[in-house]
Amino acid sequence: MFNVLIVDDEVEINELIEVYLKSDGYNILKAYNGEDALKIVNEQKVDLIILDVMMPKINGFDVCMKIRKDYNIPIIMVSAKSQDIDKIQGLSLGADDYITKPFNPLELSARVKAQIRRRYYLDRDAKEKDDNVIEIKGISINKEKHKVYLYGEQLKLTPKEYDILLLLCSNPGKVFNAEDIFKSVWKEKYFEANNTVMVHIWRLREKIEEDAKNPKILETVWGVGYKIEN
Repeated sequence: MFNVLIVDDEVEINELIEVYLKSDGYNILKAYNGEDALKIVNEQKVDLIILDVMMPKINGFDVCMKIRKDYNIPIIMVSAKSQDIDKIQGLSLGADDYITKPFNPLELSARVKAQIRRRYYLDRDAKEKDDNVIEIKGISINKEKHKVYLYGEQLKLTPKEYDILLLLCSNPGKVFNAEDIFKSVWKEKYFEANNTVMVHIWRLREKIEEDAKNPKILETVWGVGYKIEN
C-alpha cells in the first residue's frame, strides 16, 4: 500500500482529500504545517506528497526545496496561486505537478494515480530493463559508461572513488568496514594502520554530500564501517 502525505493547513481540504484517496486504497498521512511535514518525511516511508503552498511556519515552496535535497518523492503542489509564475516556481523547485484551488477532487485523484504509476511502475520497469544503471539516494551510476551523476549532474571521480561508490551502492544497507573496502577495491593485503580508505571516503563525501562533515548519503556506522541506504 502506498503512503500519501497530505500537507495543508486547512483542515476541511485535508480531510476532503483524505476521503477520496482512501477510497482509492492509499494509506493517508497528514500534516497541517511545513515543519510537521518535514518531520514525517524524515521519520516515515512516504510515497507521494500533496503539498499546499500557503502555510504557516514554512511555506510549500521551501518545504518542496528541502525535501528535494534528500528525497525523490513525487510532489503535487496545491495552491490558490494560479499565476503562471507561481506554477513555474513550484515546478522549478522540484514539484512534479501543480494544481490550483478550487480543484475537483477526482482530478487530483487522477493526478495522484498518474504520478504513482509513472514513478513506481514505469520507472521500475525501465530500471529492470537496464541492469547497467544503479540509482540510489539521488546517485545514478552507469556501469557500462563508467559515469556517475548526482541529481542529474555528472561527478568527476577518481577510479578508486568510483569503485568505492559502486561497491556501496551495489549493496544498499550493507555495512563495509575499511578492510572489506580495501580488499575489494585495491585487491591487496590490508594493514590495520592503513588510513587509505578513510581518506578516499572523505574525498568522496566532499563530492556527493551537501555537508561532508554531516553526511546523509555515505553514512558511518561507528565502530563498524560505512554504508549507503536505499
